[in-house]
Amino acid sequence: MNTRTLLVILFASLIALAGCRGTVPVHNVSDTTVTDVAGKRPSAEQMERAIRTAGTALGWRMEEVEPGLLEGRLALRDHVAEVEIPYAAGEYSIRYKDSTNLNYADGNIHPNYNNWIQNLDNQIRAQISAL
Repeated sequence: MNTRTLLVILFASLIALAGCRGTVPVHNVSDTTVTDVAGKRPSAEQMERAIRTAGTALGWRMEEVEPGLLEGRLALRDHVAEVEIPYAAGEYSIRYKDSTNLNYADGNIHPNYNNWIQNLDNQIRAQISAL
């Protein structure tokens, strides 16, 4: 086997291994308390608006299940993540609800899920700080 063939095989193997990421523990955002730039806790209505705006900006579909509870759904290609977002004046949580094609098992999930949740959390905080 010549060096060039060996390098091609090695490179292809590295690419294949990079695509085979394991799972990590599900990251939930629990009982986060936030304040606006004036140091005041936003009202429940402001929280709902901030969560909806943040989610929509990132491609999440947000639906109100009941007062104080939104459900978010993010569909990327054939991957789907669903979360519950309970909120009240100046506080919220983001909790795993369900997923498709994210290898969820026993509290572990594909690492991309946690990245999406972190992005959503950061965007919610940005929306609150803009109040």
